[in-house]
This record gives sequence, structure tokens and C-alpha cells, in this order.
Amino acid sequence: MKCPVGRPESPDDVAVETAEEAKEPAEADINELCRDMFSKMATYLTGELTATSEDYKLLENMNKLTSLKYLEMKDIAINISRNLKDLNQKYAGLQPYLDQINIIEEQVAALEQAAYKLDAYSKKLEAKYKKLEKR
Repeated sequence: MKCPVGRPESPDDVAVETAEEAKEPAEADINELCRDMFSKMATYLTGELTATSEDYKLLENMNKLTSLKYLEMKDIAINISRNLKDLNQKYAGLQPYLDQINIIEEQVAALEQAAYKLDAYSKKLEAKYKKLEKR
């Protein structure tokens, strides 16, 4: 078989059909090809729909798990809130005692200052007494 342009045939040119050689397939072949195409298209669309359905099932499961996690977090937050209220009540019950401790601390500091002053005064007095005693 010669190339339409008149060049010698190469192995690549063998697979190329010329317009004259192309034939329409028979009617039975077209029907079979259509059935095959529709069958494969149905298989493809079924696969796509199955994948989409699986995606939605996955999202549903993720939403259920997320909902459960949020319920757990809600319970934890409620427990923390309850414990915080209890702690605040206990602190409020201790507040008068803490105020008394602060007052006692201030009084001890004032007493300590008085003791330092008394110590300094007694040292001065002792120094004067020793001075007078020497005379």
C-alpha cells in the first residue's frame, strides 16, 4: 500500500487510514457500541454516585462523633462551673477569717515596731544609767 502523497510506506503510515478506506460500521455494530457505551456510562455513574454516597456517610459519621465530643465538652464545662461555684462559696466562707488574719498581721507589725522602739529606748536608758553610775 502506498502513501497518498507518494512516499514509500513506513511502519507508522500503515495505521493511518485514508478517507476513501474509512467505512461506516454496520447497523448492528452501532447498536452494540451504543449498548456498550450506555453500559459503561451506567457503571461510571453508579461508581460516582456510590462515591458521593460514601462521602455523605463519612460526613454523617464525622458529625455524629463531633456531636458526641461537644456533649463531652459540655459536661466537662458544667462540672468546672459547678466546682468553681463551690470554690467561690468556700472562699467567701473563709473571707472573715482571712480578714482577721490581715488585721492580726497589721497588729503584729505595729507591736514589732513598738518593741524595736522600746528596745532602742531601753538601750539609751541603759547608756544613761551607766554614764550616771560612773560619776
